[in-house]
Amino acid sequence: MKYALITGASRGIGRAIAKRLEREGYELYLVCHRNINDLSDFSGHHYAGDVGDLSFIKNIISEMPHIDVLINNAGISKIGLLQDMSPSEWDEIVRTNLTSVYNTCHEVIPHMISAQTGKIINISSQWGNVGASTEVAYSATKGGVNAFTKALAKELAPSNIQVNAIACGVIDTDMNKCFDEDERQALIDEIPACRMGTGEDVAELVSSLVNGNNYLTGQIIALDGGWI
Repeated sequence: MKYALITGASRGIGRAIAKRLEREGYELYLVCHRNINDLSDFSGHHYAGDVGDLSFIKNIISEMPHIDVLINNAGISKIGLLQDMSPSEWDEIVRTNLTSVYNTCHEVIPHMISAQTGKIINISSQWGNVGASTEVAYSATKGGVNAFTKALAKELAPSNIQVNAIACGVIDTDMNKCFDEDERQALIDEIPACRMGTGEDVAELVSSLVNGNNYLTGQIIALDGGWI
């Protein structure tokens, strides 16, 4: 049996990844923020709480007999000018998007090193590479995730643990529900693939990474239909 921990698993990208790994026979440990009932159609183990809270993450991992795959997908954004963002809003985005990655990695690394195997995949964004106006905090945290990924991959490569990130472009999830139809079409018109990505597109790439080449590590893999 293989075991996978997925954060942000109740909706969108995380849910698509959970469905894919469940089909592939993984025992799932799924984490969401509040809506634990949204995970009821999955087998395995379900948790609701704050991924930015280290004690919450410790409790989950203490219940896992083993961990093969960690998917850091939890993420939030707020669109608006930085000057209008409150300190509490900034802290919430950093806590959810970046501190959570520290928390999960900090706890799973000893187990993976002991086993001399493991896959860590961080779901990031192209905004972490190029930045987005009116999404400064989100861009900063995803840029942090990308740098975190590259650095941690170097630390863990001698232990046969691969760490990669997927830098998503526009994926058709609830995070983009803030756009009206005209704005959505304007975005699509900018994408050479002529469509938004789907959660299933991300899940397919995750599957290839967790089941694939053990020499591939420290990479920020763009998945954006040729957009950026």
